[in-house]
Amino acid sequence: MKKYFSELLGTFALVFAGTGAIVINEVSHGSITHVGIALTFGLIVLAMIYTFGDISGAHLNPAVTIGFWVSRRLDGAQVLPYILSQCLGALMASGVLRILFPENKLLGTTLPAGSSTQTFVLEFVLTFFLMLVVLNVSTGSKEKGITAGIAVGAVIGLEAMFAGPISGASMNPARSLAPALISGHLEHLTLYLIAPVLGAIAARVACQCVREPGCCDQISEIKTP
Repeated sequence: MKKYFSELLGTFALVFAGTGAIVINEVSHGSITHVGIALTFGLIVLAMIYTFGDISGAHLNPAVTIGFWVSRRLDGAQVLPYILSQCLGALMASGVLRILFPENKLLGTTLPAGSSTQTFVLEFVLTFFLMLVVLNVSTGSKEKGITAGIAVGAVIGLEAMFAGPISGASMNPARSLAPALISGHLEHLTLYLIAPVLGAIAARVACQCVREPGCCDQISEIKTP
């Protein structure tokens, strides 16, 4: 239960800070800026990895959880509780933002600026590289354990910075699900639920291609000192 509660709290913080930055940027007429929003997402993930990494692995993302499961680094019985905890935390965060900003229509909902195909491919590729980084830095070594949060937070901030204006750079089904449900904008939700999961699964295959056989299955989850 401590693992699941950690995932709930961590995902709440991610969605509250990240989509909250989007909402406040709109309310304040752009005072945070797109760069500020991207940095907010990266920094909150970094902080939550160091806060909960040694408890639950700090997945904060159903796609990452599925990626760990496919890599045989998470027991199958824990997948659904992890995902439910993440989605509940995200929904709670969007609910709080709805109370705080009742006039905001989107609450940070991810919507494509381009075509559906363009958005799908972008979300697939973005999550692929995110999961590839996660799989390669989430080792048991002290050196990588210390820097794991920096690496993962940096890649999220980087990808959000350059791809956010087109696809929203969600890379996270829970992050997209919650504001879409609370705001009622479900028209493009399927893209943001499917593409990240497929990207995470593809990253596991790529990890096998660049590492020794079985190495990707033997590395432990993200751990911090």
